[in-house]
Amino acid sequence: MTKRCSWCGSDPLYVDYHDSEWGVPVRDDPTLFEFLVLEGAQAGLAWITVLRKREGYRKLFDGFDAQKIARYSDTRLEKILTDPAIIRNRLKVYGTRQNARAFLEVQSQFGTFSDYIWGFVDGRPVQNRWRSMSRIPATTAVSDKLSKDMKKRGFTFVGSTIMYAHMQATGMVNDHVVGCFRHEECAALG
Repeated sequence: MTKRCSWCGSDPLYVDYHDSEWGVPVRDDPTLFEFLVLEGAQAGLAWITVLRKREGYRKLFDGFDAQKIARYSDTRLEKILTDPAIIRNRLKVYGTRQNARAFLEVQSQFGTFSDYIWGFVDGRPVQNRWRSMSRIPATTAVSDKLSKDMKKRGFTFVGSTIMYAHMQATGMVNDHVVGCFRHEECAALG
């Protein structure tokens, strides 16, 4: 029997996400932006809720094209808010446009968003060796620093807990527990 991190349970969508995405180092800007939007949408909700609506987000937000989203009008955002394919929270939907604008500004300053965000971990994934899920923190000094810097740059829904989840999802940290079959696989990707 394959051992996995307990958080993914047995839901096939969650298991697939755990087995193929979570903890894999992501360095391309479009995917990093997608995770930034989705992690912000998750605030106060279960990640499985967001995963179930991911395709709706991809469709309604032009495949997470930050350049297009940055130009969305209020009218377009109001139309998006009527679609049950996403989490219909006004602050989160409008925050997506704000984050697209901040994202583009970071790209213009650093060359890529990837260079910016990976700089917080010196360009290499942090390889943790947690033996149980209860040991994994919700925030770290690095996520605190990242959150503070992103807020200063105009991002929204980027609190330290959200940014640590983003770091986990995009492989900036390897938080698969040691007994999980993905721990060593993800460590080898760093």
